[in-house]
Amino acid sequence: MTREGIEVMEREGLVRVRISMRPPLRWVNSYILRGEEGITIVDPGPRSERSEDEWDAAWRELGISPRDIASIVLTHHHPDHYGLAGYLQSITGARVYMSRRSHEETKRMWGEDSVMNEALYTLYRSHGLSAAWLEQLPAHMESFLPEVTPAPVVTYLADGDRVEMGGRTWVAIETAGHAPGHLSFYDAERGFMLCGDAVLPQISPNVSLLPGSDPEPLRSFLNSLRKLEAYEVAMAFPGHRNPFPHFSERVRALLSHHEERLAAIEALLSERERSGFDVCAALFGNELGIHQMRFAMSETLAHLTELVRRERAAEIAGPGGSRVFRILA
Repeated sequence: MTREGIEVMEREGLVRVRISMRPPLRWVNSYILRGEEGITIVDPGPRSERSEDEWDAAWRELGISPRDIASIVLTHHHPDHYGLAGYLQSITGARVYMSRRSHEETKRMWGEDSVMNEALYTLYRSHGLSAAWLEQLPAHMESFLPEVTPAPVVTYLADGDRVEMGGRTWVAIETAGHAPGHLSFYDAERGFMLCGDAVLPQISPNVSLLPGSDPEPLRSFLNSLRKLEAYEVAMAFPGHRNPFPHFSERVRALLSHHEERLAAIEALLSERERSGFDVCAALFGNELGIHQMRFAMSETLAHLTELVRRERAAEIAGPGGSRVFRILA
């Protein structure tokens, strides 16, 4: 890995390592913090031969031995943040920390008793996703297993816990919406926020309705944004794109974005009853790859669920056991 992949932010006392992931984002931010308590890695990225090589190169350039790593801290369970944790734990001996709810999500997604692949297929079919898309779903979901294997042994962090990283005390802040049990970490002295994917500077974090998980993910996400808005943040360090200072403004923009999206969906339903996939195609188009279509479909269902909760729409039975949505006057 070249220096373009390792960015030392000396003013902040952090090292950012960009770890490769599948498109369209291409890389995820991992952070290294050094202190008397040892070296902490936040969000090591997905597991692949390339990401393993990138970490080897990063450690060589930074003069770090794997056994110097004391802690691996995870903001949430998504493969691009959690995936390498078990592998790195096996070669470093580090403890892996995440929230209890986030750990539950790893089991729901990839555990031995997981039924997510079948349940997601059933959910999407009931909401109108076509056979051409559905037949791609099982292989797509199974493709994540190598990125999250082996699973780490986890120690739990809870909302409000104080965590020593980089010689400083960070407070864990648990939120939801993008991922149940998502943890951000706040250094009050400097006003720094390691925010994972809870707030991103240029893109809107995906908010997905998934079987067996949070039944009202958009409501959870909006409430979480309001919770995070209460913190005075001088610099935010996100999971994707670049660190940014305008944290409060970005939170407000995301709140507005989702209200606008709800209004747009309400306008579509005012024309006629629609399936979830019909709404999804109207919002995002029908030329996506299966990875983006899964995000788009679950995000659409999250918004439709919120409209139903607000009594601005109703979910009703459609033909052949399907589900459709209609506007409420």
